Parts: sequence; structure tokens; C-alpha cells
Amino acid sequence: VQLQASGGGLVQAGGSLRLSCAASGRTLSNYCMGWFRQAPGKEREFVAAIIWSGGSTYYADSVKGRFTISRDNAKNTVYLQMNSLKPEDTAVYYCAAATSWLQTSPREYAHWGQGTLVTVSS
Repeated sequence: VQLQASGGGLVQAGGSLRLSCAASGRTLSNYCMGWFRQAPGKEREFVAAIIWSGGSTYYADSVKGRFTISRDNAKNTVYLQMNSLKPEDTAVYYCAAATSWLQTSPREYAHWGQGTLVTVSS
């Protein structure tokens, strides 16, 4: 599985961004697709996950109500819509794929895309 993340950038606090993660290489049915983020000097943390088939979702408490994860089967792409962004959301965001649901630990994800930087200014 190859993953390509995009959509990061600089945004003011309160603004929005949408990240995309294009997947290729194999069928992703039953895969758990996750978004993680890593701020400077901090460990990589779970943000959100969606199961490819069925569409069940799960969010970290820190983003619940502000972020939405979704997928487009036809485009083989997972999205992370981020609204009401805060300076503490600043991080490199990564998409990843795991072969079982529900996984919130980075160790359980075998496939990773390159990161995309999100910077939220105050």
C-alpha cells in the first residue's frame, strides 16, 4: 500500500484545512485508515481513524467535534476536514493504514504516507 498525503499549509486560528490521503497498491477493504500528527519535540499521536468498508469513525478527544474523517471509495482517498483550528493543532500530519480495526497506536499501522505540515498561527 502506498499512501500520499497532501493539503497542509498555513492557516490562522479558527480557520479550516482539508487533508487528503491518496492510496494505491491494493484494495483497502477492511483496512483501518488513520491520521496521526507529530508536533516538534512530541511523540506521534492519534487523531482519527475510519474503517474503509462501512465507514465507522473514531476520534481523539482533542479533535472531536472539530475534525471529520471521511473516505471516497471511487478515488481511493481518505480526507481529514479540520475546522476551528487552534495553534496547538500545529504539527506534521501523517496518514497510515492498518489491517484491522480499531487501531490508535502508531505501532499497529504498517503503511505510512509522508507527512504534510499544518501550521496554525494565533
